[in-house]
Amino acid sequence: MSVPRIGPEEARAKVKAGSALLVCAYGEAEKFAQNHLEDALSRQDFEARLPQIAKDAEIIFYCA
Repeated sequence: MSVPRIGPEEARAKVKAGSALLVCAYGEAEKFAQNHLEDALSRQDFEARLPQIAKDAEIIFYCA
């Protein structure tokens, strides 16, 4: 299965419009703090919210 890649401008537009979630792929709090992007969830926050996230929600993972 191929995972589509999008550029930062498209990702930011989707997150700002509320049509996608932005998630930092790093599991360690220190790495998240170093690589945190505006409006991004940490992986721990994402996993905690997973039961409330719609199954068809667009999720954008990033790592730096």
